[in-house]
Formats: sequence, C-alpha cells, structure tokens
Amino acid sequence: MPAPRGMTDVRSTGRSDTVPRAEYGEILRQVKSEGLLNRTYGFYVALSIGLVLAFAAALTGLALSGSLWVQLLIAVLLGVILTQLAFLGHEASHRQVFTSKIANDRFGRVIATLFVGISYSWWMNKHTKHHANPNRIDHDPDIETDTIVFQPEKAQHRTRLQTWFVRHQGTLFFPLLMLEGINLHYQGMRYLLDRRNPVKGRGVEIALLTVRLLGLPALAFIALSPFAALGFLALQVAVFGVYMGASFAPNHKGMPQVPAEMKLSFFHKQVLTSRNVTGRGATAAFGGLNYQIEHHLFPNMPRPHLARAAQIVKDYCARWSIPYTAMSASASYRTVITHLNAVGYPDRDLFLCPLVSEYGRT
Repeated sequence: MPAPRGMTDVRSTGRSDTVPRAEYGEILRQVKSEGLLNRTYGFYVALSIGLVLAFAAALTGLALSGSLWVQLLIAVLLGVILTQLAFLGHEASHRQVFTSKIANDRFGRVIATLFVGISYSWWMNKHTKHHANPNRIDHDPDIETDTIVFQPEKAQHRTRLQTWFVRHQGTLFFPLLMLEGINLHYQGMRYLLDRRNPVKGRGVEIALLTVRLLGLPALAFIALSPFAALGFLALQVAVFGVYMGASFAPNHKGMPQVPAEMKLSFFHKQVLTSRNVTGRGATAAFGGLNYQIEHHLFPNMPRPHLARAAQIVKDYCARWSIPYTAMSASASYRTVITHLNAVGYPDRDLFLCPLVSEYGRT
C-alpha cells in the first residue's frame, strides 16, 4: 500500500512505518505567520542596559568595599552577571538580537570578548559546527574527547587511573566545571593567536580580550590585598565556569549520538538530539537555552518567542509521534551524570539510541 499523502514510505530502510516528509517547512510557515522571527528590540535593549549596569555596579562595589565577605559575594554575583552576558553574546552570534549581521557581530564581539572574556570568533567557529551536526560523532566539537570522554570506544585501552576517571567522570563533571572559565578564556586567546585560523578583525579582538583578561585581575589587585584578590578571582572564575557548564550541559549530553555515516533530516537531527529544560524561571536562568529544541530549529528566533515556538513544535511532534524530550533541570543533570559515568563501561551501548535509528538512513 502506498504511503498516505504528505508522508514518505521508508520501508526501503528496513522499517514498516512512515514518517512526515516536509515537516520543517510546515512548522516554519506557521512560525513566520505568527511573527515569531521578528526582532524584539525592546527586550534586548532593556536586558543589555540592565546587565551592563549590573557589571559596572559589581566593579564599583569591589573597588569601594572593605569587607572580605562582601567582596566574595560580589565575586559570585559577577560570575552570574558574566554568564548572563555570555547568553547575550551567544544570541548575537545567532542573529537573534538585530536584523543586520554586521550589527549582531559588532555587538556580540563587544559583549563576549570585552565583557565576558571569550573570543567571539572562536565561539562562532566552534558553535556553528555544533549546530550543523549536533551530537554527530566526529562532526560535533562539543562531543570530541578532551578531559571528558563521550564515546565508549574512546574510553578503552586506558590506564587503570584513566579508566576509573572515565567511570566517574559524570560525578566529577560539575566539580571540573570550576575550571571551565579558565578554559574558555584560554581557548579563545589560543584561537586568535593561531594565524592558521581565519579571523576577521584579529587585532581588534586580541586587544579587546587582552584588556578584559588583564583588566579585571588588575582591578582586583589594586582594590584588594593579594590574598583577597586571589580569592576573589578564583571564586568569580569558578562560579562563571559552573554556571556556563550547567547551562549548556543539559542541552545534548545524555541524548542520542548520531553515527558519522547516518543521514537524518534537518528536523529529526535537531529534535532527536536536543533536550528542553522545564520549570519556573528556566528561561531567565538558562538565557533561553532551556528551549534547546526550538533554538536549534530556529537559531535566529529571539528569546521571548521561544516559548510559543515550543508549543508549536511539541504539538507537531505529538501529532506524528516524534520523540520530544523535555524534563526538569534536576532530572536532566541526573541523566547527564549517569550517562557520562556509564561511558567507561564498553559493554553498554548507550549511544546509538533506537530513536535515532528509527529516523535515520545509512
């Protein structure tokens, strides 16, 4: 029997079911008809002014305060503020803030490089590759083996100590994030200084990043005693690293990984490998990253419109029985920890999830 209208017969792939054919186009038309891709300048102007003022207030408080406890509290607040600014820079890199590419890039470069201390060019290069192939083995830089191992075959043939680490890396994941802030600063400068990497405006970006990476420590040592300055900087970087990692980790880690040779439609590739985070205040806490599925489907959609887009996508997935993953932050973190710990057990096939095989063609 031929497939129903609007569907494509996939029995040639070994399945007896059918899947939607032009699913993304249908959803995109509805999203556009409701104006969900229109810019929300008022929101981003208010958010930008608020965060910059909070950043300036934190530095002023650091310079004027004589209490160590107040200074450490400012370090925590500054780590939070910088992460919120990083969310804003991330949105600029996706053209969510302005219509103009040039305006987004200039804004994002100032926010990410000068305020946060992350190379905008490095982030654009890495994050673009991730969006093109989320959780696809050998293509997504976010699941490449580094300190953390993401594929069980890459955890084999290791020393006893390394094997122990991989089997407990999920438990160690969040403590390790205390060093992620330093890693983000380092990777950005390393990328800019490597002449093999094509960087437009390299000199300007190096100058902005240098001012940021030297300026904040200089202010801390001028305003505080050496011991207090070291404590302030260590706490600020630790909070920043943990908050950044805790915001990006729930999005894809622990979700199905796609073999390099498998082909998926754009819609299924983005939906099946992404996870949304639910809960009151999640959009503010995660900077819109809690709507990861919709962010991947419509990367230039402004943050205030993601909630409505999520309802559209969720309804569509329910209609066609396409898995749509959404859970609380705590449940997501438990999943990530369990998943990463289990990578060290090569007899457990955690990654080629049947849901991915269901919609993929080799």
